[in-house]
Amino acid sequence: MNNLHKKKDVYELTRLNNLFTRNEINIPGFDDYRVLKCDFHTHTVFSDGLVWPDGRIYEAWQDGLDAIAITDHIEHRINQDLLNGDLNQSYKIAKTAADDMELIVIPGVEITRDKPLGHFNALFIQDANLIEKEDPLDSLAEAKKQGAFIVWNHPGWPDNNVTLYPIHEQLITKGIINGIEVMNYKDFYPKAIHWCVSFKKTIMAGSDVHCTISGMYRNRFRPMTLVFAREKSEAGIHEALLARRTIALFDGYMAGEIQILSQFVKSCIKIKYMKNSCIAVTNVSDIPFHIFNEDDSYMLPERKTIMMRIPANHLWTLENCFVKEDSKLSISINELRLE
Repeated sequence: MNNLHKKKDVYELTRLNNLFTRNEINIPGFDDYRVLKCDFHTHTVFSDGLVWPDGRIYEAWQDGLDAIAITDHIEHRINQDLLNGDLNQSYKIAKTAADDMELIVIPGVEITRDKPLGHFNALFIQDANLIEKEDPLDSLAEAKKQGAFIVWNHPGWPDNNVTLYPIHEQLITKGIINGIEVMNYKDFYPKAIHWCVSFKKTIMAGSDVHCTISGMYRNRFRPMTLVFAREKSEAGIHEALLARRTIALFDGYMAGEIQILSQFVKSCIKIKYMKNSCIAVTNVSDIPFHIFNEDDSYMLPERKTIMMRIPANHLWTLENCFVKEDSKLSISINELRLE
């Protein structure tokens, strides 16, 4: 009974409480930027989700995130007859819990229409109520008026066709769309990476979680956006998103602009030259890397060191790092840090 905490006649097994246990994710930054792990696409009972807003905060904290956005649908509120409160209510509830957990919560909404328009998240909004309009283009215009960062969500859903329609070209040309989800829920859209690079839009990933997230990804990371920010704050995240300093991460796959992704890889991997024409390669991050080295393929697990021969051309291809739809990141080992 030495491990039990007694209160009068009751013994508490407090060691079994895992609610306030955080799964830390160790990912290095580079230069003066720190990495913030963010999920910019979540839903609560105030639209069509199954979780109370503060529950999303506890989940995010447990998953090792630094920030989330509450992005309930404006038009799709299945519990509207049961719940009081306006369109800002879910954010307000989440914000109270987030302040206690020192987690950043970003106000947002999802503007929801069928294709060809599709769905859009408006982040960093001021008042969700003003964004509710009959015409979705008016909703987007109001969101931009409030200074919102607009994300085109899951371009391959629900028909599995990743299509750039004329309406999207118009919204991109007008500067309405700021970012595009290349990873969402359980889907990966490599084609959308090309659009982000071509149109200079921010590469994003989000879970789009509706039910409880525990167990959904079999103890792997949820889809998230790695944000390289100057400071841990809402303003710091906003600035980094506008500057396109992001990497989309899901199931060990990454997508990012070549400059950002190459700098990130250099911060994660270091090498040591051995006496036998081999190198020791160390991954200091919690993200695995799949290295193709001439005719050889290596898995570099998270926080592990492996030995490999030195490639004649000193070049690697990172098979899990996408810089375009059909292009992986190539990097010279001469650019990596020496241990």
